Amino acid sequence: MSSVAANAADTKLSEAAFFFVHARAEPGVMPRILELFAKRGLVPSCWHSAVCGADRSRLAIEIEMNGLDPDITEYIAACLRQIVSVQTVLTMCRDRSR
Repeated sequence: MSSVAANAADTKLSEAAFFFVHARAEPGVMPRILELFAKRGLVPSCWHSAVCGADRSRLAIEIEMNGLDPDITEYIAACLRQIVSVQTVLTMCRDRSR
């Protein structure tokens, strides 16, 4: 088990990380994004994506990941920002027990 997956497993399940990604609508974007989670042994709790924009050239992706601490969330966000075609990555951490 990777150290990221082990750290995620050790955190409270009430913690949730949200990733909001905007990218160009290209076929390889979603698999490259999902690969960042998969290679760490993580499966997103929720994934929603939609093609948007008047010319349908943009892709909006919202990912929820339970059990990630803020440091891991920021590391994954930094990796997401390095993916070709990704334009913007915003994150939010929240305690789901509230």
